[in-house]
Amino acid sequence: MKVLVTGSSGLIGSQAVEHFDRHGHEVTGVDNNMRREFFGPAGDTLWNLERLKGATKRFTHAALDIRDRAGVEELFRTQRFDLIVHCAAQPSHEKAREIPLLDFEVNALGTVNLLEATRQRSPDAVFVFLSTNKVYGDAPNEIPLKELEKRYDYARPEDYDGIDETCRIDRTLHSLFGASKAAADLIAQEYGRYFRMKIGVFRGGCLTGPAHSGVELHGFLSYLVKVTLGGGTYSVFGYKGKQVRDNIHSYDVVRAIEEFAVNPRPGEVYNLGGGRENSISMLEAIERIEQMSGKKLKWQYVDEARKGDHICYISNFGKFKRDYPNWKITRGLDMILEEIIASQREQLK
Repeated sequence: MKVLVTGSSGLIGSQAVEHFDRHGHEVTGVDNNMRREFFGPAGDTLWNLERLKGATKRFTHAALDIRDRAGVEELFRTQRFDLIVHCAAQPSHEKAREIPLLDFEVNALGTVNLLEATRQRSPDAVFVFLSTNKVYGDAPNEIPLKELEKRYDYARPEDYDGIDETCRIDRTLHSLFGASKAAADLIAQEYGRYFRMKIGVFRGGCLTGPAHSGVELHGFLSYLVKVTLGGGTYSVFGYKGKQVRDNIHSYDVVRAIEEFAVNPRPGEVYNLGGGRENSISMLEAIERIEQMSGKKLKWQYVDEARKGDHICYISNFGKFKRDYPNWKITRGLDMILEEIIASQREQLK
């Protein structure tokens, strides 16, 4: 099988490259290190590209910008792919307001460039788009909540398993990032449903793992560990630090992609996250990382929450489990944090 991975030096992209290479597939990775342009030197992913080159056998890297339609068309003209894993994105909720045009070009235009190239050159390929739970905007905040000592939680029993795919994506405040990803999400669905292409859309919660180049504006657990181990001051934005996120390891994301690729459902949408078992609030995360690392975090509270941010978000992935019963969460929170701590310690040497 020939696999194309966009954003191949990033968290999910690099995990996908390694996974499919390990299983004997030929992998082409597209990544032009835009994360450094978005976030500065701390976001640089070249370290991960170099790691991939040493860890793989059938991986070829292309420093292609997905906004470059001619370049994307040329790649698809010269190679025929069986699976496209589209991870490349401007990923920050907050950064998007500083660069709205660039954000939209990368997230929306880049996605439609890839979809159209796939339709023209590899129409039978499976195409998986990594969307985001930010397409729901702040609609999840309308669900009744209860305030506990260190976290918010859903007040009603029927909401216990979290947000499912019936949550609306319009008439809500998204952030510009959420809106550009919603545009890409919808066009990906349309290519699947209208053209009957084998396209799946995964709306991720907090995707995490040791290959994350975490920065303040993106990469919750990774950046929290980085500041705890390396020094500096961490800022907690609003909601008393009781905001909740569910976290899923990059390996479990790639396993979900693999399951979908075997039995694709054209134009289908799935929420994908760590679920309730892998949910944690900001206050709980600080406490647990301090315990596991033996380091004390210096942090400050900023009263104003991020615009359009979720107060409590837990992914209900029941739909994906029903359609793909062989898939399950294999990495719990403690294992995820142990791996991130070990990786950050290695990078700080």
